[in-house]
This record gives sequence, C-alpha cells and structure tokens, in this order.
Amino acid sequence: MAKSKLTEQEQFFKHFRLFIKETGNGRRLKKDGKKIRGGTVDTYIYTYKLLERFCAEKNFELKLTIVKKQRQRELETLRKYWKKFYAEFTDYLYKDLDYYDNYVGLVIKSIRTFFNYLQEDKNMNVGLFHKSFYVPKEEIPIIALTPDQMTYLINNKNLNEILPEHLHRIKDMFVFGCTVCVRVSDLLTIKHQNIVTENTASYLRLYSQKTNTFTSVKLPSYAIEIAERYKSRRATVFPPISDARFNIALKEMGRFLNYNEPIIKTREKRGVKCIIYKDPLKKTHHTLADLLTTHTMRRTGITTMLRLGMPDYLVRKVSGHSANSKEFFRYVQLAQNFLDEKTDEVFGKLRNAETESAVYA
Repeated sequence: MAKSKLTEQEQFFKHFRLFIKETGNGRRLKKDGKKIRGGTVDTYIYTYKLLERFCAEKNFELKLTIVKKQRQRELETLRKYWKKFYAEFTDYLYKDLDYYDNYVGLVIKSIRTFFNYLQEDKNMNVGLFHKSFYVPKEEIPIIALTPDQMTYLINNKNLNEILPEHLHRIKDMFVFGCTVCVRVSDLLTIKHQNIVTENTASYLRLYSQKTNTFTSVKLPSYAIEIAERYKSRRATVFPPISDARFNIALKEMGRFLNYNEPIIKTREKRGVKCIIYKDPLKKTHHTLADLLTTHTMRRTGITTMLRLGMPDYLVRKVSGHSANSKEFFRYVQLAQNFLDEKTDEVFGKLRNAETESAVYA
C-alpha cells in the first residue's frame, strides 16, 4: 500500500524537526564553525511546540510552498499569506499567551532562522517572505545591588545571625558570583584548581562556557574565605543547584535584607511599556527581594566596578564583553546615572554651604 502524501503543514513540521535535529547533533553549525549552544536548541524546540499549539488552537494551516516560476499574482498571494501568519501568530503570543517583546522576538527570530536554513542549507527556494517578520526587542531595566547593599551583604554580622542555615550557602554563592561577574552556569563549574595563588595574591581563572572567553580576576579576602568554606571532596567549589531553586532561594534571602522600597517593574508589548504589579488587584509593586535572580549576580558585579570608578575597558576584561557590546553600554549608562546623582548631591551640599556662609557673613 502506497504511503499517503504529506500535507504542506506536515512537510513544514517535518523540516522543522530536521532543523532541530541537525542543530542539536552538530551537523548545523555557526558561521564560525562552532557548535550551537543547547539553550538555542531548546528555544527552537519550544518554538516548534508553539507553532503546533497555534495551528491547533487557531485552526491555521501552515504551508511550505516552493517558489519556482509563480506568476506575480501567485507571489502576491503567498506574500499576503505570510503577512497574515505573522499578524495572527504574534497576536496569539501577545494576547493568548501574554508574552512580552523579548520572548516574542526570540520566537520570531527562530522562525526566520529556520527559513534561512531551508534556503541556505537545504537549497529549498521557499521565498524571502520571512525577511519581513519583524523581531521585536525591549530593554529590560537592570536590577543590581548598589555598593552599599553589597557591603551590607558581605559584612553585616546581624544578617549572618538571622539567616537560616540553608540560606548561608546561597548568600555565599551570590556574593562570590557578584564579585567575579560570572554567569551562574560558570559559577557552578568553578573548581578549586581554578583558584590560583601567585605570591600572596589569589586569582580566579576560568573559561566562560557561553562565550569561550578567559577570565582572570584577583579575589578579595572575603571571596577567598568563601571558597575555603567549601573545600570538600566535591569536584566543584559550590554544590550543584538548579536555576529555579537558586532563584527561589535568592528571593527568600532577599526578605532578610530589609530593602522594602517599591520598585516599578515594567515590560513591553509591541513597544508599549506595561507595569507588572506584584499584586495586580491591589496594584502593589515589587521590592528588591522579588526581583533577585541569578542574573543579578553578574549585573551587580559589573555595575559595582563601574560605580566605584574602575575604567570600563578593565571591567570588560573581567566580564568578557566586547568593546562594541550594546549590553555593556547599558551598564555604563546605569553607572553614569549613579555617578551623576552622587555628583549632584556633592555640589548640592556645596551650594547649601555657600548659602549658609552668605547668611552668617
């Protein structure tokens, strides 16, 4: 019995599965010949699932049409079809799933990459309609501890006394991560042999898993003490912990810091800012504890160095950012805003002192 011919939608998903498989097994590589990270493959898998859900829930039929010698009218029909797909799919992501610009952009970028793969890797002329798929982006405000908050976290004896035992390890990991500016994936791979002593100084020397860049950071005494506390038979300095558990524990730790000032959390949908309330009914805002995540470590480390006056090119050597990194420029801006505020305070005091002198003259 002859096999039934696949529909265009089945063809679409068949090729998408092959795209995921060839990316995951290393057959499809980056342009520089390096293997594509597992996190990117996970994004492709989730994009595939989103497309399946969208087609099922919205009764949308996906097509994979090979462009050969279509007439102008047929090409215009295809262009309108993909324009309709983009409009309805992004509506589904924004309205039905309540996603924000950054994640919608990640999904759309994955779909564009899939079409490029068909064109370039498989020599399938599916047209360039995907080039018109706009990839939205948003700048999420940077959440980072101030130098004063870091000092409190490192040195406050009362905090050590009131913290539950299981949170002492979380605090140590967080403080160490803030100090050396590494990503959580790198923090959890640090081995004791990565901490090297030369003369009287100790350094963390490590290759980043994500960027394959080398980091060499001189460790302050408190960071060395933290590493010493975790000497054991375990290969890594810190015990393994999932991102989810680490984030939950950080928020729990944050409740003991007494930083209760409200922080207005915003995200963007189609470029329009939306306030994200902790309690939408009562319209209460988040506090620092609610927003602490593993990402806060690296952001705190970078902004602390910049705020305390370390030149940006030296901070980049520690953080592994390139000279033209847009992400790093955001940290520079944040640090500059902090410095501007402190400068205004200093000159404000001078102005008040001048006024007082004039009164008593």
